[in-house]
Amino acid sequence: MKTIFAKSVPGRGACCIESDAPKAADMLPAGLLRKQEPGLPQCSELDVVRHFTGLSKLNYSVDANFYPLGSCTMKYNPKFTEYVAALPGFARLHPMLAQLGGAAGCTQGALQCMYEAETMLCELTGMKAFTLQPMAGANGEFVGVKLIAAYHKAKGRDRKKMLIPDAAHGTNPASAALAGFETINLESRNGMVDPDAIVEAIRKHGEDVAGLMMTCPNTLGLMEVHLPRIVAELRKIDALLYYDGANMNAIMGKMRVGDVGFDVVHLNVHKTLSTPHGGGGPGAGPVGVSECLLPFLPAPRVRKREDASYFLDYDVPQSIGYMGPFYGSFGVMVKALAYMLRLGGEGLARASEYAVLNANYLKKKLENTLDIPYADRLCAHEFVASAPQETRALDIAKALLDRGFHAPTIYFPLIVHECIMAEPTETESKETLDSFVQALEEIMLQAKSDPQALLDAPVTLPARRMDETGAARNMILTEDMA
Repeated sequence: MKTIFAKSVPGRGACCIESDAPKAADMLPAGLLRKQEPGLPQCSELDVVRHFTGLSKLNYSVDANFYPLGSCTMKYNPKFTEYVAALPGFARLHPMLAQLGGAAGCTQGALQCMYEAETMLCELTGMKAFTLQPMAGANGEFVGVKLIAAYHKAKGRDRKKMLIPDAAHGTNPASAALAGFETINLESRNGMVDPDAIVEAIRKHGEDVAGLMMTCPNTLGLMEVHLPRIVAELRKIDALLYYDGANMNAIMGKMRVGDVGFDVVHLNVHKTLSTPHGGGGPGAGPVGVSECLLPFLPAPRVRKREDASYFLDYDVPQSIGYMGPFYGSFGVMVKALAYMLRLGGEGLARASEYAVLNANYLKKKLENTLDIPYADRLCAHEFVASAPQETRALDIAKALLDRGFHAPTIYFPLIVHECIMAEPTETESKETLDSFVQALEEIMLQAKSDPQALLDAPVTLPARRMDETGAARNMILTEDMA
């Protein structure tokens, strides 16, 4: 498909409506004005509409087909939440209004939404309070780890070690390092965090251990059955336990992380509460804390007075400071609130039940097609498999594209050889899962009968097999925008 620049024809353009509005050239100093016309394509309105409509048809989304990315929870986003977030009272609200003196009275509805979202998240997780400031999951991770650092600093400690299991979510080490911690890798045993490894790490590093970051269920799709002992060992040295909410979709309404000993949690609302993933944003990664971390939450906090009015409380002297605007990704949180209200407690629990059921159904159906470690154990909302001998996960993933399916996550976690991680979510039907199984069965038969065809895939897409690593490292810009 040609670029919009390749479709440019000199002199071609669209109809412009005459306006008496001031021109930029009349308001800017001469030194800031262009000396020549920008290198934009010259196209008609019809050219532009057809070009971008054609591009939109190349997009792949959960609205179009199955999106089984493990550890990403690509759930369907119900359209009613888009309607709610677009209501004029939300969409036309100036983001600074609540912070202007005496203007909080004009934003009571929005502040109430934030307050109720926090309340519901506390109920869902068992935490004491939430901040809605983090703008994405990784940002939430960073905030959570900063809160752990603030806790130890307030106690006069300078702890520098963060324990991270090898089956933790992949961004955990980066978040810990960004917050100034040195990461200590814990090797799994039987696919789970090994309590003996924690004991050994504490023995080796003494009271320099600030905490442990973990995901439960972990990225192998397995529940961490040693959690009570893990909590007990950390409590001995007053180290905190961080919960990565990437896999929260498996336990909604079934386990509250605050009740089982976690001190801080971030949630990926685009995963758990069905807000859109977007093209890299906007996102939201609210962070919840236990009692011991309350003093350190980012300011301001949305509070409720006795007369049921809402206000911003800046009196948080031990706060870690601003981690984003006080309202965070407001529109995204409105969608999350609408989703929670629509489903209610029973509906959220049912969503987790269906997510786990679908994952186990898919795992069972594929046990004779792929190599599945821990096949004798129930998985949670996702499971890992290995490409069978003499095949590669990459080739299987490419072949799935030709059959209309987005590829599962591959080569993560690293502790599984030729890893394929699939997560069907709760909204996919049995028919969809069966068609996915059939596609994988066909691919594995093709791998035996015509292995070269597997190496050539995909052959039906606009772009054929490419060197993704080379493309990312050696980008060549082909259009001059000067």
